[in-house]
Amino acid sequence: MVDIAPSKIVQVIFLHREGPLAEDELRGFINDLNVDEKAELTALAWVGRGTFDAEDFDEAIATAIAEATVPTSDYLIGMPHLAENLEAGMEAMGLDVTEAEEDLL
Repeated sequence: MVDIAPSKIVQVIFLHREGPLAEDELRGFINDLNVDEKAELTALAWVGRGTFDAEDFDEAIATAIAEATVPTSDYLIGMPHLAENLEAGMEAMGLDVTEAEEDLL
């Protein structure tokens, strides 16, 4: 089960799509998340890119926590296709991307 608020995931997606102009804001936003939220965000990106299946989400979270060697913001910002991976991860986990986007706007 995904505990991080969908609006937070969508905020990361929006900021990432804004590119270099929003990188500082994106980095600050991710840095302000708690440890569990950071791990879930990373796990969602992994599910979205196919590294883990949706049914292995808990394992992905545990792996994200265990293997964190750099700041999460550095890792995620450096991930190619982060926004697309997060959207795909949300869909795989049964989260409504469109509703979360509408709630944020």
